[in-house]
Amino acid sequence: MVGSERRDERVVVAIDRGKGSQAALKWAVDNLVTSGETLTLVHVKLKQTLNANPNKSSDDVKELFLPFRCFCTRKDIKCEDTVLEDVDAAKGIINYVKENAIDILVLGASKMTLLKRFKAADVTSTVMKGAANFCTVYAISGSKISSVRSATSSPPPLCAIRPQITARPSNKMDQREKQDEIDIKSQRGFDQASVTDSDISFVSSSDRPSVDLMFPTTRLSNYSEFEDNRCSFARSSCSSEKQSVDLGSPYSAFSPTSQESGRLSTLSLQDDVEAEMRRLKMELRYTMEMYRTACKEAITAKKTRNELHKWKVEKEHKLEEARQAKAAAMEMAENEKAKTRAAMEAIATANRITEMEARKRKQIETTSLMKPEDKNRASLCSLAKSDRRYREYTIDEIEEATENFSIKNKIGEGGYGPVYKGALDYTKVAIKVLRPDAKQGRSQFQQEVEVLTSIRHPNLVLLLGACSEYGCLVYEYLENGSVEDCLLKRGNSPVLSWQLRFRIASEIATSLNFLHQMKPEPVVHRDLKPANILLDQHMVSKVADVGLARLVPPSVSDTVTQYRVTSAAGTLCYIDPEYQQTGMLGTKSDIYSFGITLLQILTGKPPMSLTHKVQKSIEQGTFAEILDPDVPDWPLEEALVLAKIGLRCAELRRKDRPNLGKDVLPELKRLMDLAEESMSIMRSE
Repeated sequence: MVGSERRDERVVVAIDRGKGSQAALKWAVDNLVTSGETLTLVHVKLKQTLNANPNKSSDDVKELFLPFRCFCTRKDIKCEDTVLEDVDAAKGIINYVKENAIDILVLGASKMTLLKRFKAADVTSTVMKGAANFCTVYAISGSKISSVRSATSSPPPLCAIRPQITARPSNKMDQREKQDEIDIKSQRGFDQASVTDSDISFVSSSDRPSVDLMFPTTRLSNYSEFEDNRCSFARSSCSSEKQSVDLGSPYSAFSPTSQESGRLSTLSLQDDVEAEMRRLKMELRYTMEMYRTACKEAITAKKTRNELHKWKVEKEHKLEEARQAKAAAMEMAENEKAKTRAAMEAIATANRITEMEARKRKQIETTSLMKPEDKNRASLCSLAKSDRRYREYTIDEIEEATENFSIKNKIGEGGYGPVYKGALDYTKVAIKVLRPDAKQGRSQFQQEVEVLTSIRHPNLVLLLGACSEYGCLVYEYLENGSVEDCLLKRGNSPVLSWQLRFRIASEIATSLNFLHQMKPEPVVHRDLKPANILLDQHMVSKVADVGLARLVPPSVSDTVTQYRVTSAAGTLCYIDPEYQQTGMLGTKSDIYSFGITLLQILTGKPPMSLTHKVQKSIEQGTFAEILDPDVPDWPLEEALVLAKIGLRCAELRRKDRPNLGKDVLPELKRLMDLAEESMSIMRSE
C-alpha cells in the first residue's frame, strides 16, 4: 500500500459536495493513512458565491464537513478541517499546497462533460498541472486511481515558505463573537438543519445504523457534567468581574483585566459547547434517518420474500396439477388403446368364426347335393388321406381347445397369424391360426404341412397336427418361452448362464444342419431368430416356426444349392442380404441368420449394427465389455471363439460364409462339451 511507504508525510484531501470527494476520502483512508494518524480536509469557498449572512455560511461549511469527520472518527483517523476562500477553487488548492509544503494531495476526478469544457477549466486537471513539484497528486474516480502526478522534488523546509495566515480579520471576529453571544443568550436549543446526502455509510457489522460507532457513550454521559461545570465557571467569572469593578482601579477600562479575560474564556467555552452540541445533534439525526431507511428497506425485502415464496408455491401447485392432468390423460390414452386393441382382436376373432361357419355351411350344402357316386368317391379320398402322418383336427376341436379363440389364451402373434394356448387330447399344445388375408395359398400350405410332419428332430418343435380346411397348425407347447424372452428379461424368464448359451448355440446349428441335409430336398428355414427358438421345461432349445420353410428342388440343390423365389420372406436384420436383393435362396441364407442370432446370444443386444459393434470391440480390445453383463463369469477365450464364428457366418457375401457341417459344428461341439463339463462340476459341488 502507498500509505505504508509515506507514514510521516502530510496527506490532504480536497472535498466539496460531490460524490467524488467521498470516494477520494475513502481511498485515502484505505491506502495512505493508518489508525491514529492525522488527515487534513480542505474546502475552497468561492468568494462570488459567499452568502451575505456569515453565520449561515459557516453552518453550511460545518454541515459539509460533518459526514467526512464522522467517517474519519469511525476509522480512528484524526481529522483537521481547513476552509479556504478564493475566486478559483483550483488556484486556492494550488496556493495552499505550495504555502504549507503538502506532500500528498487527493481529490476526486471531475466528470468532464461538453458543457463544463466550454464553461470553465477542469479543477482536477488544473490542480495536477499547477501543483508544486514536491507534491504527489492523486485523482480518484469511484474506488480506483484515475490519474497520478508524482512528485519530482523534495519539499522545502516549512520555515522557508511564507507562513499561512490563519488569523481572521478583527471585524469578522467581533461580529462572530457578538453573534455567538446573541445565540447563547437567545437560544439554548438547536436549529434543525437538513443533512446532505452522502455515500459514506456509518453502519455496524450487522448492517444497522450504530450510534455507538459515531459518538461513544462517555461523550454523551459526560455532557451534563460538562454543562454544569460550564455554568459554574460562568457564575464564578461574573462574580470575579463584579469584584473587579468594585475595586475601581483606574486602569480597568484601558488594560486587559481578569474580568475581561474571564469573559473571553467563558464565551469561548460556550461557543465550543454549543458547536459540540450542534454537531452531536446533527450526527444523531443523521443516524436516525439512516436507521429508519434501513427499517423500511428490511420491511420491503420481507414483503418481497413473502411474495416470492407465495409465487413459488402457486407455481409448484400449478405444475403439480399439470403433471397430474398429463398422467391422467396418458392413462386415459393407454386405456383407449387397450380397448381399441381388444376391439380389433374381437373383430378379427368374429370374422374368423364367421368364415369358418360359412365354410361349414358350404361343405354341408355341397355334401347334401352330391350324387351317391360322388359321395363314394369322396369316401375313397378320405381313406387315402388316412395315410397321413399327423392328426387332422376339426375346427370344432380347435375352437373347444382355444375356448372359441379367447383373448386370454393368446400367447403370441407372428407373420403367419396369432398363436393360442390350448389342450387337445389332454396335451398342452400351441395352435397357430392362419390369417384370413395371409398370402400363403391353400395348396402351398397343404404341401408344406405334409413335408414338415415327416421331419423329426430333438431340436425342432414337433408339429402334432393341423386343420387343413381352416389353416390351423398344432404344435407341442414349450413352457419356458423363447430365447428372446430370456435375453430381454421379459416376465419371469430365467437368466441364461454361459453354459446354457453355449449349448443352445450348438443345438441350433445341429437342427439347421439336419434341415439342410434333408433328402431328396433340403429345407431352408428362412426366419431363424431368437424369437423362434423355444425352450422346454429342461431348457432344451427347439427351432420353431418352420411354416415359412421352403423345399429347394433337388436339381438345383445338387448344383448351387439355391434357387430364385418370387418374394423374400423373413424378419428384417436377420434376412440374408443377397437373398433380399436378388431373391436367390439357399442353405447359406440360414447361416447368415444363425450368425446374427449367435452374436445376440453372446451380447444380449438388439440385432441392428450388431456385427459392426462386435468387430469394433474385438479390434479395440474391449470385447469383455460388450458381452451380456447378466453373466458374471464369461470364459473370455471361448466366448471370443464363438463371436468370431458368428462374425464369419454373418458375412455379407454368401461365398465368404463357412460350411455349417464341416467348419462350424466341430467347434461348437467342443464348446458344448466344455459347457456340459462345467455344469456337471457345478452340480457335484
